[in-house]
Amino acid sequence: MEQTAIKGTIFDIQHFSVSDGPGIRTTVFFKGCPLRCKWCHNPESYVPQTQIMYVSGKCSLCGKCAEICPSSCHSIQAGNHRYQSEHCTGCGRCAKLCPAEALTCVGQSMSAGEVLSEVLADSLLYETSGGGLTLSGGEPMLQPAFALTIAKEAKANGLNVCMETCGFASSEKFQEILPYIDLFLYDYKLTGIEKHQKYTGVSNELILSNLALLDSAGKDIILRCPIIPDVNTDDDHMEGIIQTANQLTHLREIHLEPYHNAGVSKWQNLGLQELPALLTPPDTKTMDSFARRIAAGTQKEVHVM
Repeated sequence: MEQTAIKGTIFDIQHFSVSDGPGIRTTVFFKGCPLRCKWCHNPESYVPQTQIMYVSGKCSLCGKCAEICPSSCHSIQAGNHRYQSEHCTGCGRCAKLCPAEALTCVGQSMSAGEVLSEVLADSLLYETSGGGLTLSGGEPMLQPAFALTIAKEAKANGLNVCMETCGFASSEKFQEILPYIDLFLYDYKLTGIEKHQKYTGVSNELILSNLALLDSAGKDIILRCPIIPDVNTDDDHMEGIIQTANQLTHLREIHLEPYHNAGVSKWQNLGLQELPALLTPPDTKTMDSFARRIAAGTQKEVHVM
């Protein structure tokens, strides 16, 4: 079997992206993530399987989904549509039949070859802008063979390749893929093992170890730091960013990403039981203050995204 026949699951391919690496890029969003960040605005990235998203405001109560669903996830009762996502297998039959488009499939299986065909269609844009392909998610390293194949073939076609990663994957898998990645957009979410465990569900020990591994291998790195009110806006975290940045030889920039709550409705539409806390996004003054402090402590370019 040709390597490009390897399949994986993605939930989006975004063309003309200008915020996921240099130039104009095509960003491939892999489905599945090992972290469970309490502020996540892409909960559809959590599991690798296809999911159904239900938007109640679009529903016409026609009942076709209830008739076709083999798992009895849908029911129409007293003029209300009840969707029980915990029983869903992601078969997608309901979404195909929904005339109001209240139900949509999130995630699709694609071969590496199919992904590359879509990415390579924008080659002229990459050449003129210095852009290329970005692997994102979710977490690309949760589907390591799929990610590796796409990265290899993209490099074979002369593309610049970036990867956005949370860093929580085996060091061996990072060793395999790093020759084919030009720039890592590396998440630095929280300082301290216990706090990282509390808010993301995992320790940051492996994450920091892999960050050091990539730096020692000479790979260019941009640190991506989400700024979450009442979670990581303390002095300890600001100092943690500074200290981590100063330990990296190949760090190019630091990006500060202010929390936003635009994705909260997705949790409800996916039928997830636990909803994220609704926080107030940090204002421009706060973000600029953080940026100045970190820039002064690292002598690196710091950008508020």
